[in-house]
Amino acid sequence: MPSTASPHARPKLSDGGLLLCRVAGVPVLLSPSWWLGAVLIVLLYTPLVGRILPGAGVWECAVLAAVFTVLLAVSVLLHELGHCLVALRLGLPVRRVRLFLLGGLTEISRTPPTPAQEGVIAAAGPAVSMVLALATGLGWLALVPGGAIWLLVAQTCVANLAVAVFNLLPGLPLDGGRMLRALTWRLTGRRGSGTTAGVVGAGLVAAALIGWALVGLITNAQDQWLRLGVSVLMAWFVVAGASAEHSAEQRRSWPEGLALADLVRPVLQLPAESPVGDALVAAAGRGVVLVRADGVAVGLLDQTAAERLAMHAPREPAERAAEPVDPDTILLDGEPPDAVLERVRSVLAWQFLVLDEEGRPSGVLRREDLRAALRAHRG
Repeated sequence: MPSTASPHARPKLSDGGLLLCRVAGVPVLLSPSWWLGAVLIVLLYTPLVGRILPGAGVWECAVLAAVFTVLLAVSVLLHELGHCLVALRLGLPVRRVRLFLLGGLTEISRTPPTPAQEGVIAAAGPAVSMVLALATGLGWLALVPGGAIWLLVAQTCVANLAVAVFNLLPGLPLDGGRMLRALTWRLTGRRGSGTTAGVVGAGLVAAALIGWALVGLITNAQDQWLRLGVSVLMAWFVVAGASAEHSAEQRRSWPEGLALADLVRPVLQLPAESPVGDALVAAAGRGVVLVRADGVAVGLLDQTAAERLAMHAPREPAERAAEPVDPDTILLDGEPPDAVLERVRSVLAWQFLVLDEEGRPSGVLRREDLRAALRAHRG
């Protein structure tokens, strides 16, 4: 869980970049690659400013380009915070928000469990960008054309509109691709089919971006070099992101022919006060639920912890080597396999208690058993 930082804490470097702030407890980071993107935008945008404002000097154009780069970053950040806050509202934990190169990423720690949630979270970002485009568009109309402020407001409006439209393109990892995945998932009942549709869409989007850049070069468009730079970077981002989504979906999908019942170990209930040495002997490869005298389960016997405890204190109560049972570590016999796999991947526990349809313990699923079975089926 993200910790709460002091509002006066100095920015620091983390594994994701420079910590800018925290929003609702979620760290907002500036990736090192953002600086590269900022330099490229300034270099490519400065000549364009000079053509739009002929009276501006080179340094004034460069400053305006730099200010626009910052405004673009703020716009992208607000777009990502739209995703972040909606995900938190739906009860999904968010690891962090990162700004990098020419875009941003909201890292949600758990896959949305339903197509509707995936679609709503995806739509939140473009909705924020459209609101920003509308607000700056009104300012653009209200200002006298020709000045530096007018240009910055106009370009911020265009940039937010472009961010919204671009993100609505139907290819992963763009928001439009996630909305396409949600729709396909809803129609087919299979999230994997939605990911496949989003990956195909990503290929079409990347091809369209390169085609748009080539048209700019052929027609000698005023913004041809800016268009080329942005298109190449965005095409690379889409292709790389779609590839990552495809790989993640393969890891997330439950292999055909593998049944949960084949992986679940038989369950044994023992009193929590049982000597840990005796509990290890009685376990004999089974999952052990430790129960107090009042019938309350205190947890599952942790094999490794129990062996360490038994080495020097074999008569100690077995509950001292118990792994707690909570709602996140309880699985149901009839739970969809993909949901089981997602739970095991997202919850930090070594074993999970499986309940039958009447709520009684029917077995224990150990992470190591699932991991070995997945390697065997995919190897």
